[in-house]
Amino acid sequence: MNDAPSSDDQRSATPLRHAQTWLCGEPLALESGGHLPDVTVCFETWGELDKDRANAIVICHALSGDSHVARHDAEDDPGWWELLVGPGKPIDTDRYFVICSNVLGGCRGTTGPNFPSPETGRPYGADFPIVTVHDMVEVQKRLLDHLGIEQLLAVVGGSLGGLQVLDWATAHPERVGAALVVAAAPRLSSQGIAFDVVGRNAIRHDPRWKGGQYYDGEAPEAGLAIARMLAHITYLSDESMRARFDPTRLQPRQIETGFESVFSVGSYLAHQGDRFVERFDANSYITLSTAMDLFDLGESQDELRRALAPAQCRWLFLSFSTDWLYPPEASRRLVDALIADGRLVSLCEIESSAGHDSFLLEDGMRRGAPIIASFLAGSTGRSAPIRVPEEPRSDEPTSIFFAQRLDYEVILRLVPERASIVDLGCGNGELLSILRDRGHAPLLGIERDEAEVALGIARGLDVVHADLDEGLAAIPDRGFDVALLSQTLQSIVDVAGVLDEIVRIADRGIVSFPNFAHAPMREMFMREGRLPKEDGLYAYDWHDTPNRRFPSILDFEELCAKRGIRIEEAVYVDSRSGD
Repeated sequence: MNDAPSSDDQRSATPLRHAQTWLCGEPLALESGGHLPDVTVCFETWGELDKDRANAIVICHALSGDSHVARHDAEDDPGWWELLVGPGKPIDTDRYFVICSNVLGGCRGTTGPNFPSPETGRPYGADFPIVTVHDMVEVQKRLLDHLGIEQLLAVVGGSLGGLQVLDWATAHPERVGAALVVAAAPRLSSQGIAFDVVGRNAIRHDPRWKGGQYYDGEAPEAGLAIARMLAHITYLSDESMRARFDPTRLQPRQIETGFESVFSVGSYLAHQGDRFVERFDANSYITLSTAMDLFDLGESQDELRRALAPAQCRWLFLSFSTDWLYPPEASRRLVDALIADGRLVSLCEIESSAGHDSFLLEDGMRRGAPIIASFLAGSTGRSAPIRVPEEPRSDEPTSIFFAQRLDYEVILRLVPERASIVDLGCGNGELLSILRDRGHAPLLGIERDEAEVALGIARGLDVVHADLDEGLAAIPDRGFDVALLSQTLQSIVDVAGVLDEIVRIADRGIVSFPNFAHAPMREMFMREGRLPKEDGLYAYDWHDTPNRRFPSILDFEELCAKRGIRIEEAVYVDSRSGD
């Protein structure tokens, strides 16, 4: 028997005890050209609006979700994001007023294919018009108008929910303070669409499909279950499937099912498919998966910049290392487009073996949860945008300062007042936090270590998870007053390339690094004949060190001269005396 965790394990078709409904009597014009004469919306709320009505958070659900995000009380059924939503949790319902509605086209109380058509009196079925992510967001906006909520602290969602967040931020920028996009992309890949196409065909070719008008008889459960099984494969990763099913390959779960269950992976998928048909409608599955496939902000950098340009909010993107449905590089393209357009944004790629489903599972969200909590706590105001130059940059070399530092005193002295700063290799954000407290803005950190990125975001900073050796093309020319490279030079592979980027993206560069040729180190090398070691930055064995380079002051000066970089000021600090 295989008891592999699934995001669907606690889901059921049980009536939603705390669901509310609202009838929007106004017609809804759809992007496809169709229309609905009215829309019923099923929604749930948690917490209380504050006196300024400024603590509202909208949560947008994924394809198989609904309005029931979390329990309302001890007797209530678990919600689909119980991990994150509730009293004292990252989306703290003691602090925030949380709203989640079943999306347009869904099957859990909001107008969808299982609703009666006003023209025939029968369920719409397959005649339900094509809806898009933008149509879903329009219905949510109307619900907020009804609730008297003009400004949102944040909009949060994963997968299809993340696409809704993207639309919220760009279609209604004046209403969104922060956007938290989890496991999403500017558009689904052709491979991802292919899986959905096969799933929809499985439903439509079920003998019980009856052209989508099956509501008076038996539903096309076999076709829907196959569609769900196929989709569920895309939510997993090869790594997670090998870990879950290889050890018990020929020990399937003992379940009653009409699907093949010879192998453990087969019984698992059969169980997921059989459970899904208990609570979901086949027509809604077709409607929502089609909306997901139609979402498209573009592929090129220029297209993404145009699509995201209206947004005014703070951004946080979370992606997962083994998610191949909406892979980390897809989130990075969105982040790069925002940075290139002068927006401040945070990104963290979370290491997880659970694939796309990571955002719904405890293992995947263990690191994501505190990041989300910190991001929301820091989203009461808006960050200033990066300065984007109106004129092309000059080819004149900039100034670079370098030092071996014991603390931040020298760097802080050299940073001009109120300067905008990008910290390349910002670590846990300690220096950026000091600069923020001194009134510097905007600030942006770049860091390649996931754990450090999480700590930086937890400080309320804008930090992007990226490797300096891959370049900084997204940052505009002269986008910042100062670029810092603090105790990072020695860990970089492409040193010359990073220095060139510093002089491109900032008016001034401040570089600090340990001098591996200072006298005690040279003496140790000559005396002992092996790589010297000393407390602090030098305290590593040769085979286990983050230092890829071992520069001296003269080495650095020579490289700057070759690159046409002028050293404006040099400060030397004795690591032993502190002078």
